[in-house]
Amino acid sequence: MRAVEYDRFGPPEVLGIHEVPTPVPGPREVLVEVHGASVDAGELPFRAGRMRGITRTKFPRRVGGDFAGRVTAVGAGVRGWRAGDAVWGVMPHFAFGAVADYVAVPEQRLARAPGNLSLLDAAALPVSGTTALTALTDKAHLTAGERLLVRGATGGVGSIAVQLGKAFGADVTALAGARNLDWVRELGADTALDYRTTRPEDLGRFDVIVDLVGTDLGAYQARLGRRGRMVALAFDLDRIVTSMLGAGLRAAVRPRRIKLFSNNPSADRIAELTRLVEAGDIRPVIDTVLPMADMAKAHRGLEAGGVRGKYVIDMGRS
Repeated sequence: MRAVEYDRFGPPEVLGIHEVPTPVPGPREVLVEVHGASVDAGELPFRAGRMRGITRTKFPRRVGGDFAGRVTAVGAGVRGWRAGDAVWGVMPHFAFGAVADYVAVPEQRLARAPGNLSLLDAAALPVSGTTALTALTDKAHLTAGERLLVRGATGGVGSIAVQLGKAFGADVTALAGARNLDWVRELGADTALDYRTTRPEDLGRFDVIVDLVGTDLGAYQARLGRRGRMVALAFDLDRIVTSMLGAGLRAAVRPRRIKLFSNNPSADRIAELTRLVEAGDIRPVIDTVLPMADMAKAHRGLEAGGVRGKYVIDMGRS
């Protein structure tokens, strides 16, 4: 089968399509024929080598954290899935490899794909959707009537956080680029402000802040109300290790105010996302659909910035 891999750290051009063995599902695993996979900005520092002191995975390395497709085979002990089922899901925690013709994953990494989406559209949501959902529910405990600030509202997670915040009854303020302000309002933001011209001190107080930028966390933490909570979901890519350590220290000192987590959704959480999509509370936001051969182009686009939602890789089965 085909899979996108890289055998050294470097720029997007290190990504290439390689022929690799098709996986065989082991006990409690499901083999999925991938129809679409999304491109995650969080993988950029891994590919560039900025995380080499933290991760020890050997080369070659694969890319892609989530997917949508159809079950083709199941391993021993699997009872909930059968060949032909439409599913979506995420790769095992800290593992990549969804941009491939097939993936073999533990059955608890899957849920039924939403019936109101194509599998290609669905591929944009599993990682970003479960991340936003966990941030707003398990971590921030957002309730109706609270003020929510989404910083970095046009990206994959931010665009879903805006929609979910509105669905949960919050008053949503979104920070985005000037050209995206009307678009973010269409997603559900009550107020949309240009991040280039809006200083933290120009803002009021918020009950919950979801930060997807990773810089100036102290200035935005100061915008929290008395019982406010900030969920920090990004780090400064120009100084990523220092940024991670700084955010971790803030969370350790003020654990009720600053929340960090590494998204590792359960099957129930992925199934909850399915229900929210089918209820019309959220929809996928896709900037561009690209063929597998354009994976490097997708990484270059994410590095340049300005992407609305997610890039999705079409495996050619749509």
